[in-house]
Amino acid sequence: MTKTNAWFSAARPKTLSASLVPVIAATGLAHGMGYPILWWVVTCALLASFCIQIGTNFVNDAMDFKKGADTETRVGPLRVTQQGHFTFKQVMTFASLFFILAAVFGIPLVLLGGVPIFVIGFISIAMGYAYTAGPAPLAYHSLGDLFVIIFFGLVAVGGLFFLLTGTYTFAAFIVGLQIGFLSTVLIAINNLRDINTDRLVNKKTLAVRLGLTGGRIWIGFLLLAPFFAGYYWLYLERWWVYIIPMFAFPLGLSIGKKVFRTEPSAAYNRYLAMSSAYSLLFSILLAIGFHI
Repeated sequence: MTKTNAWFSAARPKTLSASLVPVIAATGLAHGMGYPILWWVVTCALLASFCIQIGTNFVNDAMDFKKGADTETRVGPLRVTQQGHFTFKQVMTFASLFFILAAVFGIPLVLLGGVPIFVIGFISIAMGYAYTAGPAPLAYHSLGDLFVIIFFGLVAVGGLFFLLTGTYTFAAFIVGLQIGFLSTVLIAINNLRDINTDRLVNKKTLAVRLGLTGGRIWIGFLLLAPFFAGYYWLYLERWWVYIIPMFAFPLGLSIGKKVFRTEPSAAYNRYLAMSSAYSLLFSILLAIGFHI
């Protein structure tokens, strides 16, 4: 693997849908409610989100190696620090650079949205670092899933919706919850795949605490939860906002069946790609539903 390929691998591009889907959903919601879309705002928000996630991925790569969670027995894609393509210090430097880039892309958003956006951006970057680093890393204390629901769902959707509309509504909260559940499927499958190696190094992910059966049930819930939250649209008689995303349901059902029938192994890497496609498809269909 060349240095360029190793760098690209460490960024984990297949997981970046978690940054894209809240942007699609929030933009669709705002436009569906009749607000004009400021595309420079959408672009800056997307780039800032990408940079925070890539920075978080680099920190995760370095810290998991340092803490012994990534070894030659890892069944997931091998990490660049563990493989020796980059040193721990180099990977952490890459992470810092991406967090700085996120702040740069966030400056125009802060100028538009003021203090609330500054607070959101600052906390998001700090939590990206604290996901696997610091004195009490979130991923090592069963808080990783909650982190994703909050920051890749509620905060990402709510923050962009606020920037586009100047307000925040319960509808934005529901969309944020739906997207947060979908994005968390990625980390839940990832952690269930690594349950055995994580347990050995005392990395207490939610999957480790719940066990194999509990972890599978949690993933099943996350796959279905967006539709439970979507009952809100039925209450508002926004039928298409609920019905159109249902076309993504067969893919979610397929992922759930595969997770329940397969022991944690490298096969889960394929399910990660499927869950990424599931969240992306759902968000696009949701956005379409707001315009019918």
